[in-house]
This record gives sequence, C-alpha cells and structure tokens, in this order.
Amino acid sequence: MTDFMKVTLTRESAAAHWGKADVTFQGDVASIHLIEGDALLHVQQAARKLELQGVTKVALTGELWTVDLQWAFAQGFATALTTPIIQWTGDDATQALLTSRLESATFARHLINETPENLSPMALATQAATWLSAIGGDKVSYRIIEGEALLEEQWIGIHAVGRGSERPPALLELDFNPLADDAPVSVALVGKGITFDSGGYSIKGSEGMLGMKCDMGGAATVTAALGLAMKSGLNKRVKLFLCCAENLISGHAYKLGDILKYKNGVTVEVVNTDAEGRLVLADGLQAASETGAPVIIDAATLTGAAVMAVGTNYNAIFSPKAEMLALAQQKALAVGERVWPLPLDPWHKDNCPSAYADTANSRPMKGGGAGGASNAAGFLWRFVAPEANWLHIDLASAFSDTGDHLWSAGATTHGVLTIAGLLED
Repeated sequence: MTDFMKVTLTRESAAAHWGKADVTFQGDVASIHLIEGDALLHVQQAARKLELQGVTKVALTGELWTVDLQWAFAQGFATALTTPIIQWTGDDATQALLTSRLESATFARHLINETPENLSPMALATQAATWLSAIGGDKVSYRIIEGEALLEEQWIGIHAVGRGSERPPALLELDFNPLADDAPVSVALVGKGITFDSGGYSIKGSEGMLGMKCDMGGAATVTAALGLAMKSGLNKRVKLFLCCAENLISGHAYKLGDILKYKNGVTVEVVNTDAEGRLVLADGLQAASETGAPVIIDAATLTGAAVMAVGTNYNAIFSPKAEMLALAQQKALAVGERVWPLPLDPWHKDNCPSAYADTANSRPMKGGGAGGASNAAGFLWRFVAPEANWLHIDLASAFSDTGDHLWSAGATTHGVLTIAGLLED
C-alpha cells in the first residue's frame, strides 16, 4: 500500500455537508462525502479533483463502494497521460469485472488519444485485430481489405474518403466465433474509423481540426466493447467491421459533386466532404447486413448536431424500432452511462435530396441544416437490411476537447459499457 492514498465514501445530509468540501483529507485517507443528488457524477467529479491535486495511486476502501461507484471514480481519475492505478474493493468477481473494464477502456483511450501520425488507417485496423486476437485466441479470425482492393469488393465509400491520403484506407472484417463453424452471427458491430479528419475540400478551421484524432472513436468504442464482452465470457458469434480512412486533401482526394454508387445500388452525391463518416459507415452497414445478423449496432463520432442536441455527457441513439431504443437505455442505465434517443422516421431518409443522385451525403448548407443528427441517421438507414434490429449511436460524449469537472482532456470511453451490455444480453 506504499504511496497509495486510501479513498473512502461517507453519506451525509445536505445540512451536515454545508460549508464542507466534497473531498476531505486526514493523513493518507481521502473521504468523498456523498450528499443528495447523482452519486455517480459526484464520485467522478471528486476523483477528477484528486487527480488534479497530483494523487496518482488510490486504494478504495469501505462498504459503500458499489461496482458503478468504483467505475465512476476510475473514469474521473483517468487522464490522457496516465493509466489509473486503483486497488478495487469488493469480492473477487467484482474486482475482476472492474479490472476487465479498465483494461478495455484503457485500450480504447490509448487508441483515441494517439496522434494521427502514429495511427494510420492500417495501424488502427491492425491494432484492433491484434488486441482482440490476444483475448479470443483461435476463436478470432480476421482479414483486412486495403487500398485498391476495396474497389474490387465494391466498398467504394471507404475508398473514396481515404484515397486522398498517401496511407491507404482499410476495412477490418473480424469474426469472433466461440461456437461451431456454421453458427449464425448474432450481432454485427460497425465502427467509424476516421483516423484524422481535415474535412477534405470542405476544410475545417484549425480549432475544429485540432481534436479530429478522436474521429475514430466509434471504431475504438465497438472494439473495446467486444473485447470486454469476450473477457466476460461472451458465448455468441459476433462480427466486427471497422471502416478506416484518413480524410485529407490532395490531387487524389474525392471532391464536391462526385457521385458514388454503392454496392446496394444507391447513388450518393458528395455535397460536403466533411460529412465523410456516413460515407464509410454505409459500406460497413452493408457488410454487416450481409452477415444476416439479426442485430446491427454502429457507433460513430458522426455529427456536431448530436452534441448540440444532447450535450457532452450523453450519447445520442437512433433506431427505427422502439424496442432497440428501450434496450439501449436499459443497458446504459444498468452500467451508469447515459444515452438519449433522437428522432428517426422514414422521411429522414429523404432529408438530403440531390438532383443528380438518389441522395446527397448532407444538406448543402453550413452544418447540414436543422436536425442534422437525424438526417445523418436517415442516410445510414438506406444501407441497413430491413429485417435487422439496428441501433445507431452518435458518440457525442466520446471525447473532451479541453477537460472539465468530470473528464480529463481526451477520450472518455463513454459508450463502451453500454455496447458490451447489449452484446451480453
């Protein structure tokens, strides 16, 4: 226990708490005082304060620490530069669960916080496949479709977005199968893996571009969720598709006015090269649909509109099926994460009209117009098998640009536990 600060919880009434800091110290013991309100947010905020005061190693002690409260502490204690050093409390099963969560979240956090120079599309695909293979062993198989080979298999969205970079785009197809060779696929996961997003010819300003290493947050989130579920004994076949590309400007980059014809025959006019995430996800969703999986879940840092709608402490969720939204809310609540459903109706498919193609990839106006998150989801819906139970997660809470009272700057990994819970259901 050398150099470990002991952290305990106490419950107090608001009156008893009056005039007292929410974290107090006595020797090498820190006490977090819980009062009325959201205990998870309160503990996460207290952990953030401890980290900012230079505390690097803690041992959680006392009887009030639940699994969710310990995890909330870990989320507030993590930073882009350090991995939390935490001694959990509780029985062996509780500590093993929290260790698995932290290992999976740390993998996602390191990927998202990595520099764009170090994380090329192929590096993202390779690191995800290697990590999952280390967990699943011979239950995992995969292939990576790279560069011009994407065109041979008609994955034209990933190729178009990534062709402006010297580093080729890639599609990771990974199969986790703990059952017989001919077992049906139960769930297909799709992640947006834009390792850097300049906006292309619809170029972002410098401030908007600075955090765009996080634009592969969807790929990191679904990979970490699958790894966590596998660590927890997942016994169903799951396929994972990561759509990896750099959205850069060059003489080879895709341009406004281009028309892409997808594998399913849908034609798309490019009216905004900064609406590239939906173009790569369209390929991933078609690949997921081809598996015949009854459940398809995609995750993406897709729209600023989702952030404007739900803020940065929620992820926005969309589905044409109310039961999928309810299940996602149930799973998020069970693990202390936050999701909020936004509208998705059939007419959202037609909210990005084009005079030259079946649809455009955005509305040709700044920000894509009102309801941009729902319009993006409507675009994606065109590429999902009609019979599938589909859930789209717009990760409004995946990344904190500057840090705040709950999160350090960088990746939050908010959403990993929700998707892992959906896999385990």
